[in-house]
Amino acid sequence: MPVSTKISDFIRRSSWIRKMFEEGAKLKAQHGPEKVFDFSLGNPNLEPSPAMKKAIANAASDTARGIHGYMPNAGFPSVRAAVAKKIREDEGVEIDQNWIVMTVGAGGALNVVLKTFLNDGDEVVVPKPFFVEYVFYVDNHGGKAVQVPTKGDFSLDLNAMEQAINPNTAAVLINSPNNPTGKVYSQQDIDGLARLLERKSKEIGRTIVLISDEPYRAITYDRVTVPSILKAYTSSVVVTSFSKDLSLAGERLGYVALNPSMDGAGAAMEGLVLCNRILGFVNAPAIMQRAVQGALRDVVDIGVYKRRRDLLYSALTSFGYECVKPEGAFYLFPKSPLEDDVAFVGLLQKKLILTVPGSGFGGPGYFRIAYCVSDETIQGSLAGFEEAIKEV
Repeated sequence: MPVSTKISDFIRRSSWIRKMFEEGAKLKAQHGPEKVFDFSLGNPNLEPSPAMKKAIANAASDTARGIHGYMPNAGFPSVRAAVAKKIREDEGVEIDQNWIVMTVGAGGALNVVLKTFLNDGDEVVVPKPFFVEYVFYVDNHGGKAVQVPTKGDFSLDLNAMEQAINPNTAAVLINSPNNPTGKVYSQQDIDGLARLLERKSKEIGRTIVLISDEPYRAITYDRVTVPSILKAYTSSVVVTSFSKDLSLAGERLGYVALNPSMDGAGAAMEGLVLCNRILGFVNAPAIMQRAVQGALRDVVDIGVYKRRRDLLYSALTSFGYECVKPEGAFYLFPKSPLEDDVAFVGLLQKKLILTVPGSGFGGPGYFRIAYCVSDETIQGSLAGFEEAIKEV
């Protein structure tokens, strides 16, 4: 068999999101798209702003010589300078372009970071639930993802994280606002995590790197703010993308921001740039780098996502679903009325509602609803959600 044993196993364990998306395509062909309510994929349905579209068109039509060729592997210096300026202004952290690497989305950024910092056999502590690809990304670079529980409201369980840290721990990987729960880790949680990592790094005799995956940083509600990881912990790295806040998921553009105060930051930066190249990314897309340079604050209308969150959350809780109200991102993560979340997702599918089992995110007993969909999809689904919980 040409496919490796490991990949065969990964295929079996891999993304429920794509599986449900494919099921949705079948149902839409059978029943008509307007009768199927698809909450499976975190694909923003808001269009990029007119200004963003114009910036893309201008970048693509620029006739200056050489602009479609190679640039430094870390990205255009002017783009990196603009990103660093935004971080300085938003987070009060001293950082310049020399600590920014433009990447092929946040997925590319995470792989670059893990390639740079992991030795074979190293462990990465990951609070669960978590984005489904983390386990595979860590394995890509010889590591092992160690899953630790969070509290009932999905906040960090620092005691559980401390128990998971050992001499093999190279990094902790967090995601806030979180996919799939919408949880934003509080300043108290982040400060506590920073103190824990400082103490444990001394105990085990190696620096534990804190990696923060932040593609939803700009999507928060009710005046909730996302604490600065770079400000809280010296040995920190932030990865992000423009997929969610600018609705550019298909354009695959993101960046890594390395804390310049990290011990060995210069060598780490050289590693990030090298890994961006040798992983085959080479550099982030040139047109999109130039397009977003002047549009870093051009966020989509977060009020639309908030309205959809409120509509869906209010309806589901009135039907009897238990759910922690999301503080950010565009996901709900309710408890499954059946202990078997896969079975309940199957019941919803019979109602032509597509969601994703929490088991796929390390959160069995829950299911994920991506509400980055039309108002019509939400309204049309409500009767089916109510019928399903009544049946069980």
